[in-house]
Amino acid sequence: MKELILLLANEKATIALGHRLAYLCKQCVILYLYGDLGAGKTTFCRGFLQGLGYQGHVKSPTYTLVEPYLLTPHPVYHLDLYRLTDPEELEFMGIRDYFNWQAICLVEWPNKGEGMLTYADLELYLLYDNNGRQARLVALSTYGEMVLEQLS
Repeated sequence: MKELILLLANEKATIALGHRLAYLCKQCVILYLYGDLGAGKTTFCRGFLQGLGYQGHVKSPTYTLVEPYLLTPHPVYHLDLYRLTDPEELEFMGIRDYFNWQAICLVEWPNKGEGMLTYADLELYLLYDNNGRQARLVALSTYGEMVLEQLS
C-alpha cells in the first residue's frame, strides 16, 4: 500500500489537488473521501471535476445522495452518504449502476455505505492542520499506486 501526505494551505490548494488528480486519472477510478464536516471534501471534488473540464456549479449532493456529471469519456458520480441512515438504502437507489467499469466515482462519507460499496482505488483523508488542511492519500489498488506515484 502506498501513501502520500500533502499540506494544503487553503481552498485554492485543495482545488488544485483535485484538478491534478483528475488529470492523472486516465481511466475509471473509485475515490473515497474522509474528513470532518467542512474539511474540504466537496471542494476537492469541485477541483477534480474542473480538472476533467466541467465548468458548471459543483454542489454537495448531501440531500440527493448522488450528483451525476455526464462527462466524456467517463461519467462522474459524486456521492455524499452523510445523511444515509442504513447502507441498504443504497440498493434501492441503484448503487450498482454507478460503480461500473466506465465511471469515475467520488464518494464522501463512504463509511456510511459500508458493506454495500465496492472497493476504492484511492482514499483521501482531509484533516485540519492549523489554518490549512493535511491531505493523506492512500492507494488501495495497483492503479491507485500508479496514480500516487505520478502525483508525488
